[in-house]
Amino acid sequence: MDFFSTFQNDIIGFLVSVLLLILYHAYLRHKVRKDPTYTVQAINRTARRLWVETLMNLGKPDVIAVQTLRNSTMAATFLASTAVLLIMGVLTLSSQSQGSAWQVYNAYGTNHPEVWLMKLLLLLINLFVAFFSFSMAIRIYNHVGFLINVPLSLNHPSLSAKHVAAHLNSAGKYYSIGMRTYYYCVPLVFWLFGPHLMVLATIALIPLLYKHDRAPKVPVTIPRGALDDEPD
Repeated sequence: MDFFSTFQNDIIGFLVSVLLLILYHAYLRHKVRKDPTYTVQAINRTARRLWVETLMNLGKPDVIAVQTLRNSTMAATFLASTAVLLIMGVLTLSSQSQGSAWQVYNAYGTNHPEVWLMKLLLLLINLFVAFFSFSMAIRIYNHVGFLINVPLSLNHPSLSAKHVAAHLNSAGKYYSIGMRTYYYCVPLVFWLFGPHLMVLATIALIPLLYKHDRAPKVPVTIPRGALDDEPD
């Protein structure tokens, strides 16, 4: 009880931040179940599947597939390397005693060195998740580079277009997880200044995430004269 009363503001701030993000992603999942085209991620999964089927149905190697996968691999490599640099920066920051300069605005949290190290540890874990997610994406992108050029005429049960598309979507999922952990670095960094700022940063982050997650609405164009024959 003494432990909770001492660190309650930081604990509550962290739990509220995590709960807000869980509720946000649960909301997205609910909307996608009702409308498969509600999010950009859902549309991208469908697009990747159709892209794989189109290329593999050509029956011959295509340089477009290699170039596209190379671009995705380069992007994931850059982000994985950035995660390593950020990890090194956090480790350097951990050498600062209690992070006294960071506690100026910490009006509601505790200044105990144990809490400071716990915050940095969670930030490190978040960045390690980002690093391994992007690394897994790179690994799978490399595998897909071989799989997608296997002709469907071989009729191998494990090398169908559906199987290859599942691999590619798996890489996209890891890439998306890595980006999510990058986004969550913002509330975690603000947590160093105080739990109230962490909650505010999370509240500000969710509308930005929604703006990027929500698929753009494409208006349906009705040809001129299509409604002329309808009765009044």
